[in-house]
Formats: sequence, C-alpha cells, structure tokens
Amino acid sequence: MGETLAAIEEWRRGAARLAEDVAADWGLTLGRPYVPGAAGHVVRAELADGTPAVLKLFWPHCEAEQEADALERWDGDGAVRLLARDDARSALLLERCEPGSFLSEASADVDRLGVLIGLLPRLWKRAEGFHSLTDEVAWWDLDGSVGALARELAATQGDLVLVHQDLHGENVIAAQREPWLVIDPKPLAAEREFAVAPIVRSFELGRSKRDVFYRLDRLCAELGLDRERARGWTIVHTVAWGGDSSVDRSEVVEWLR
Repeated sequence: MGETLAAIEEWRRGAARLAEDVAADWGLTLGRPYVPGAAGHVVRAELADGTPAVLKLFWPHCEAEQEADALERWDGDGAVRLLARDDARSALLLERCEPGSFLSEASADVDRLGVLIGLLPRLWKRAEGFHSLTDEVAWWDLDGSVGALARELAATQGDLVLVHQDLHGENVIAAQREPWLVIDPKPLAAEREFAVAPIVRSFELGRSKRDVFYRLDRLCAELGLDRERARGWTIVHTVAWGGDSSVDRSEVVEWLR
C-alpha cells in the first residue's frame, strides 16, 4: 500500500504539466481544476470553439482501466459523454456538467434513491469486452465465510451486463442535458444484483440499519432483483472494499448477515 501511495504522489506532482501537454495536443484552453480525487487530476477546459469540457487525467490502476470503454458503451445515455481519449496518457476529455453538484447533496425534495433507480437500468448495456466480476472476486482473494459466499455468488450469476461498481451519490452529478448524469465508472461485467451493492452500503443516503434495509428492499423491489443475491453481494463488496475506505462499514456487514 505504501509503495502505491508513493507512486500516486509522484504521478500527481507531474499531473498539471501532463494536463498542459494533452491540452496543447487537443487544442484546449484549461481553466480551474476541480478538487482532486484519490488518484486523478480533473480540470475545466474549453474546446477551440468555446465548448465547455472537462479534462480528466488519472493514475493508471485496474479499476479505472476500462473507464473510457464504459463511457463509450453508454454513449451519453444516463452518463457523462466521452469526447476524446488518450489511453497512453490515461487522459479523457468529457462533457462538462453544470452546475455539477453531487446527488448526495441534493435538497430534501429530491428522491435521491429514486434517481439512482432510474439510472441503473440505463447503464446495464451489453457487457462483452469488460473485466468480469468472477475475475474480480478471484483478485479480491477473500477468505472465510465471506470468501466462500463470494465464490458461490460468482459461480451462479445470471445474465451479465455492464455495471458501475462504485455508483453512489458522489458519482452522480447535476447537469443540463439531463437532470442527473453518472460519472467516474468502475466497470465490470456482472449480474444486475451486484450493481446495487455500492448504493446499499453507502452512508450518503442514511447511516442506520433501517436506512440500509430500506435501500436494499426498495432497489430490489423496483428493479425486479433477487434480494438474497443483492444482500450477499453487498456483504462481499463491503468487505472487499473495506480496506480502501476511511469509513468503517463493518456494521453494515453485521446487519446484512
């Protein structure tokens, strides 16, 4: 982990210069940067004709490896549009969404879970060419009862679709082309029940046991999903991603067990 963090920091020190180089090649005028993510450098930009856009650079890592492919597959249907890509430099030129506020910060009159329920089926495109959830489970290498559950679920999946395994309220932003658009895909080929796991386990829409079960029950009921499989995948995903989060969600696992 320490070596990875050091590599990210080294990449980050050169990210602004890299952005300038990419901008010169694409004929962009750069503006103010956004708040940096864990492994990215994102900056406002304008095309030569004045069209607003976003230049995103990211430190290459497996979860973001097929981000551009997912955006191309969605082609703006419920998600931000991809305008250009440079795989060698891990650079993406994206549609700019304004005002760009997070769904997690939406006012009380917005049915935030309803927004996610409306977006999810639109993201479930054909999954050919994407890394599989089965391979992801093997890479997680979970042990004990959670590992056994993960392997059982992976071996008995239904139809595979393209899913965003990090879909939550800060990866959906307010836009003008549509009220809300998905960003920052972490794509996998997986069954639909897996796609709700990051929403169920996220604390953005409520932290209590009641909130967690409300999300699970409503998502499964309105999307026609197998509740037991969705519950199992949420346990697995919460454990698998637990080491990458500063938020302790161990209680979610206990509740769902």
